[in-house]
Amino acid sequence: MAVKRRYESTHRQDQARQTRRAILDAAAELFVDPGYAATPLTAVAARAGVAVQTLYKVFGSKKALLSALVDVTIAGDDDPVPLPARGFVEAVQAEGDLRAKLERFAVHLTEVHARQARVMTALAGAATADPEAAAIWRKNVEDRRRGMTMFAGHLVASGLVTKPVEAVADVLWLAMDIRNYDWLVRERGWSAAEFRRWYVTSVAGALEDEGVRP
Repeated sequence: MAVKRRYESTHRQDQARQTRRAILDAAAELFVDPGYAATPLTAVAARAGVAVQTLYKVFGSKKALLSALVDVTIAGDDDPVPLPARGFVEAVQAEGDLRAKLERFAVHLTEVHARQARVMTALAGAATADPEAAAIWRKNVEDRRRGMTMFAGHLVASGLVTKPVEAVADVLWLAMDIRNYDWLVRERGWSAAEFRRWYVTSVAGALEDEGVRP
């Protein structure tokens, strides 16, 4: 009997994950086109093949759905793993010099941007007119700032950069903005390799250049 209950519990969990994934996939399509403001949750539910009541049970609100979509799109999965515990952080920290660290981070950054570009550029556009989207965009900006401040702190503590942490974070935060990727890769047709080279060259040059804000 205990084995049967475990099986039923695992089956329900799998179904719940599949339902959640279907809703997120539908939102990823519809929040981009026709857009967040123009998409009612009934449309998302219909695209996902679930009842709208199920959508509300899983996410609670349209804003919560958008927030979850942004988080999952950035992370690449739905696992609650904090940033410092992500594998790429350890890989970056293991590199021995500035450009090697930037090159390793650029690999991760390009993978994330390729995955999130459509959703995040749509969110940036929606944020100009919709308060809910604006709040989530602001949270993303603040999350990126915290992440880049951590990265900057590591670079300074490693002795590879002599500038103040905040000044280093400014450079890292600006260079990682999704709109750089959107313009260069999606609009101008750069390859992923070209974007990575641009990132490493630009950031390393700024952090090594004494003419940049001290």
